[in-house]
Amino acid sequence: MEGLDLVNLFVGIGLSEVKAKETAKNSNVSANLKSCINAASSVSSGETSKAHGMLLYHIATKIKPQISMQIPLLSRYVAEGKIDSELRLNAAMDYLISNPLGDVDIKAFEESCGVGVVVTPEQIEQEVEKVIKKYQAELVEKRYRFNVGPLMSEVRNNLKWGDGKVIKSEIELQVLSLLGPKTEADLAPPPKVEKIAKPKVAKPTSSNKENLELDSDSASTITELMKKVQFHKPGENFKTDGYVITEKTMDLLKEHLKITGGQVRTRFPPEPNGILHIGHAKAININFGYAAANDGVCFLRYDDTNPEKEEEKFFVGIKDMVEWLGYKPYQITHSSDNFDQLYEWAKGLIKKGLAYVCHQKAEEMKGFNPVPSPWRERPVDESLQLFEDMKNGLFEEGAATLRMKVTLEEGKLDPVAYRIKYVAHHRTGDRWCIYPTYDYTHCLCDSIEHITHSLCTKEFQSRRSSYYWLCNALDIYCPVQWEYGRLNVYYTVVSKRKIAKLITEKIVHDWDDPRLFTLTALRRRGFPAEAINNFCAGMGVTGAQMGVDPQKLEAVVKDTLDLTAPRSMVVLAPLKVTITNFPFDGPTSIEVPDFPKEVQRGSHSVTLDRVIYIDRSDFREVEEKGYRRLTKGQAVGLRYAGLVISLENIKKDASGQVVELEVKCTSSATCQEKPKAFIHWVSNPMFVEVRLYERLFQHQNPEDTNEVPGGFLSDINPHSLSVVEAAADKSISGAKVYDKFQFERVGYFSVDPDSTEGKLIFNRTVMLKEDAGKS
Repeated sequence: MEGLDLVNLFVGIGLSEVKAKETAKNSNVSANLKSCINAASSVSSGETSKAHGMLLYHIATKIKPQISMQIPLLSRYVAEGKIDSELRLNAAMDYLISNPLGDVDIKAFEESCGVGVVVTPEQIEQEVEKVIKKYQAELVEKRYRFNVGPLMSEVRNNLKWGDGKVIKSEIELQVLSLLGPKTEADLAPPPKVEKIAKPKVAKPTSSNKENLELDSDSASTITELMKKVQFHKPGENFKTDGYVITEKTMDLLKEHLKITGGQVRTRFPPEPNGILHIGHAKAININFGYAAANDGVCFLRYDDTNPEKEEEKFFVGIKDMVEWLGYKPYQITHSSDNFDQLYEWAKGLIKKGLAYVCHQKAEEMKGFNPVPSPWRERPVDESLQLFEDMKNGLFEEGAATLRMKVTLEEGKLDPVAYRIKYVAHHRTGDRWCIYPTYDYTHCLCDSIEHITHSLCTKEFQSRRSSYYWLCNALDIYCPVQWEYGRLNVYYTVVSKRKIAKLITEKIVHDWDDPRLFTLTALRRRGFPAEAINNFCAGMGVTGAQMGVDPQKLEAVVKDTLDLTAPRSMVVLAPLKVTITNFPFDGPTSIEVPDFPKEVQRGSHSVTLDRVIYIDRSDFREVEEKGYRRLTKGQAVGLRYAGLVISLENIKKDASGQVVELEVKCTSSATCQEKPKAFIHWVSNPMFVEVRLYERLFQHQNPEDTNEVPGGFLSDINPHSLSVVEAAADKSISGAKVYDKFQFERVGYFSVDPDSTEGKLIFNRTVMLKEDAGKS
């Protein structure tokens, strides 16, 4: 049927011309709607009423592919007037999606959607009277400020098939009868209620507008977020859009539920050939977080099918990072645990004519329009023997692969299931010289572990059809794959190959260099695990790919550390200051709160002596407009000391560098003019190394050749690391690796693992947003 004919057909059932044209452009919906109209016409000779037309349109747009064969049944019931509302229609579709196979039990079907059930106006009136009476006292008290929504829900629950408009009208009538017309007080605006500020969460920028069913708002914690996400219930896989149902599906799901007891099961399946990065943190939180929020379990499964790139340090590093983020795997498994079963299943595919041994080279199979394999239709027995020969080492690497007869959504034809690699495996040794690919292994290991929700990033959407195809081809339990948008952070690279290049070029020191966004690097820099988890929660769960400025992550880190990192005074650029009229006989001890806004949380002692050190930035020899700290004509206060100092003399070395200031002090309690600023200081300090980190790259997208034509290595920030010798108060002398502090007026810092017993080293985690000119 041509486009204009379709539009006329759709207008004929009551759609507006605009809506009809929009519908005609959607091939799937227009095909469904045409089927609905044809089926309805078979039982009704007259024109389709607008009410029936809207219900047919509802079927066409809302029906799931798993039950699309039931379009004629639903359309006939609409045309016959047996299903006369969206409420009944939705109930009918819910019943069908819950019973997707076999003949429809008409009696159960009609009961599910209330066919023949009539709710009279008298019944509605009586039910509303009961509910009004139940809430009468509260109604009289709150009058028209009372929320009648719950009343509506309660009546609808008791009269499932009652007309919603009639129920609403009856409630309004009886409320009016009880309360009378609205008074001036009822019409006055309600008193303002002070809003409680919600915790700040990072808001990502989306690189596209596509969202999934799993869209959820952001949340302040991952648990809160995961309770919002609407995935399918265990065992109800068949209700998910796109899920493929076979004759064996329902029996396999019943067996699955017996094994799992209806428990949610997820998995985090990293490849052990690199260190986890910030994007993995989102995956960890979604997989472990969803399981935890639903009293389920999450497996940590190493996808160890690429032996030449796998190292023990990566296995250990991955587990450490998962646990650092606060998660404990239900089981730690390996894809290699299943090599024997995977091999047997591969032979099963060959026997079914669904896989074959191919001799095309890797370069011949690349791209989306490769030359079809001339070996695609080779005899089953021949492929079985050749696959055995591959296993027994009778082919050179690259001389043969096992390919599956399936086309991916992206158009890729016959993905490889097995390839030859003469590399010893860290767990199986030299037993195997053929190794399964991700496309083959992933879904089968999910099935073996009875995963309920296979949660992965959006780029794997193109593999979803092969995921379902492969499980169904082998007649095994098929989990549901859900995709979400991956997390990309600007001003960095996370590619294993590119990080390795940065290391070999000696631009960064190792995988945990604090300028990187690997999880080990972020931990070393001082990012708390809680902050990373909360940042991931702030991203929400959507199908859109996200690009995030590092400052948004740093903001969450800062909020976390503000509550957890004790304060200390450390001077990054020490300048000696001698107080000529020091008011004490010798060094004196001052008690300083660890958290100035919460003094009850503890304190530490600092020493005040005649000689102190301040930061060079807190002194100007030449006065500048707006500068609020120490100058020749401007005094400044010393934090916690109760003293205000004013300049008397400046000492310089032979090169003209200021090396010492001589000042006099007065008590801040008796000072005639309050100083404009109070600065931090140290006395009798210990000296520590402080590493100050900036962004590693200068451009937002260092891998984008349009933005950085010379490539990412040409975009390195030459000032990404500077090291200073700082003067620190001795109260931090007992700090341990990864202990975190706020250096007052400077930023948050963490003890680096390079620290030794005689020398503490601190990494700057994030700076404070404090205006240095004000304090």
